[in-house]
Amino acid sequence: MVHSLGPARRVPRRPDVPLADAAMNAWSHGEAKLWADVISHALVQRYGRWAAGWRWAHDEGDFGGGPVGNWCCPRDSITTAEETLARVAAALCEWRGWLESLAAWFEAYPLRPADVEDQRILWERAARNLILQVVDRTGCGSGWHGHCRQVLTWFLARWGVAPHIAQNLVDEAIGGRFSSWTGPDAVLVDDIAEQLALSLPPDGGTRSGEPAPDHLASWLAVRESVPWQEAPDGGAGGPVIPCSDGAAEDIRVFDGAVDPARAAGLLAALELLRADAARGATLDFALLRSWQQHVLDTPQPPPLRSSPAFAKGGRERYGITPNTRARLDACLAGSANADGRPLPLTARAARACLDVCFFHPFDDGNARSAFLALVFVLAREGVALNGVSLLRRVTFQADAPQDPLILARYIDIHLTETRRTATSPGPAAATHAVSV
Repeated sequence: MVHSLGPARRVPRRPDVPLADAAMNAWSHGEAKLWADVISHALVQRYGRWAAGWRWAHDEGDFGGGPVGNWCCPRDSITTAEETLARVAAALCEWRGWLESLAAWFEAYPLRPADVEDQRILWERAARNLILQVVDRTGCGSGWHGHCRQVLTWFLARWGVAPHIAQNLVDEAIGGRFSSWTGPDAVLVDDIAEQLALSLPPDGGTRSGEPAPDHLASWLAVRESVPWQEAPDGGAGGPVIPCSDGAAEDIRVFDGAVDPARAAGLLAALELLRADAARGATLDFALLRSWQQHVLDTPQPPPLRSSPAFAKGGRERYGITPNTRARLDACLAGSANADGRPLPLTARAARACLDVCFFHPFDDGNARSAFLALVFVLAREGVALNGVSLLRRVTFQADAPQDPLILARYIDIHLTETRRTATSPGPAAATHAVSV
């Protein structure tokens, strides 16, 4: 299956230079890393989210402190195409085997949060064994304790402890006492396992009867509190002609490597978006769905979702009410350059992007829709970017008040660089920005 994926046909060519050469470092952190990200995306689409862990290498690999020995990092693991794809497949199987062994350990201790008072010794024994399993599997290299915390959190969540409570209990029990490159002694392992078992509340931390949080509501509250006017005013210089079309190029390189049809749909949506921007269209759900028809390649523009949506592995839940669409349209209307004292362009573009993220209007493709909304807000004011890497592969949280201005700063970074290298800034850029 690995060999049949689109990225398998485009394994990057390794430069024939020493490891310490600057060209090797640039290749490893550029072309090679991008390919590893693309093949990860393709594996997740084929197998599901569990596949994302195949690069969690030992020691200081791609994502250090993990259980995978068949992959290290692009610099060391990408060689010939055949060797590289064999390593990807072996690492994926190794990661899957580790997950299955963990599942077997979890099932060996069928615990009940409601009976925690009578089962604390079993909870303690399970925690001790899991810590030792992680110690053995990771070799206690750099950052191994991060995976140990995750495994213990998974275990508690498996037996009914609310995930956020499980994470807090694990963090409190470990208390920073594990260290990189150092294996814990038996006394420390026993103490942490005991502390974790003793910290479980009588009901196991379940949320019986408590409704799941609505992260759309959380976003709307955060949205009102963000000091949007403090965003860097990257739009103050007016329209700009970029030296290259960053949005289209990113779609061709990244999405094209994942699936050529996916890239074709996004490029068609991008072309339509820029035509809409040129005529000064209003950003609303109707406009989004006209682009999303191309993104998803559907016979008709897709409808608004009709049930609660989930993202980030189920950690965020977005509710749905009869006025969700009207509320979305009202929020997106704020992306326009209003009379009087408008918000900075970077703030309005970031806010529109996050509105689409957290309203999550479609059953699929919402991240792509959010990116298109951001590009549209810029394009409507004659602005295009020569790079978008900071805007597409960073995750933001619905209830994190600092994230909106971080995104606005990322937009400003790209916009500042675009202006620095622009071919000819000025009013004519408005026309060019929607036609490149």
